[in-house]
Order: sequence, then C-alpha cells, then structure tokens
Amino acid sequence: MSRSATEALIFDYYQAFNRGDMETFLGLLTDDVIHDINQGSREVGRDAFAGFMVKMNTSYREELKNIVIMSSPDGDRAAAEFVVHGEYLQTDEGLPAANGQTYVLPAGAFFEIRAGKVARVTNYYNLEDWLRQVAG
Repeated sequence: MSRSATEALIFDYYQAFNRGDMETFLGLLTDDVIHDINQGSREVGRDAFAGFMVKMNTSYREELKNIVIMSSPDGDRAAAEFVVHGEYLQTDEGLPAANGQTYVLPAGAFFEIRAGKVARVTNYYNLEDWLRQVAG
C-alpha cells in the first residue's frame, strides 16, 4: 500500500470514529486486528474490538481534533497524534465515578497496515493526566 493510501486509511478511520459510524470504523479493520489498549491488555479480532467500542461509547463521548498522520515510505506502518476532547458519561469499571466531567487529552496511536486495512492499533494517552482531569 502506498504512503498516501495508508494516510488516507487512517484519516478515514478517525473520521468514522468522530462521526460515531462504528460500521465504517470497524470495517476498516482486518478480521484478526490486534488492539493494544492503552496501558492495558492486548485483544485480537474485530469482534473483540467491537465489544471494546460498545463499552467505550457507553462511558465516553469523544471527538479527536488536531489529527496529524505519519506513515512509513512503504505504507506498512503509520502513527497518529491527536487531542481527545471528551466527556465522561457513565462510570467505567475500576475508574472514578462519572458525572459528566470533560477532559482534553493529548494522545497517539501506532498502526500496522495489511491488505488495505488496519491490522494493529496501539493506543497511548497519559492515564494519570486523565485521572487528574476527571477527579477535579
């Protein structure tokens, strides 16, 4: 895949996320996608990713802004940096109680691309920063 095609794929991935279009979002993943959850476990498969997104969309409303996408010359790898603008809607297990707190959080992700789809996504944000923002 070319560098520009990879960057377009990642752009489409984040645009679908921002629209809340989970069908398109999940359709951009391979069946065996690897999802490395921020400071957490690794899940494998589109179904597991879909389950994760149901949980996320229940507890959080997020929009990603200032998205910058970079990719390797062969298009097999990519990275994105962005700012998450979110609202904590419903208490997520093991985290502080939700009461509509808002947060703005720098974040990033690393991608592996295979056959024109996302085969791996590794997300990162500073959990301690998020905890400080929702605690106040």
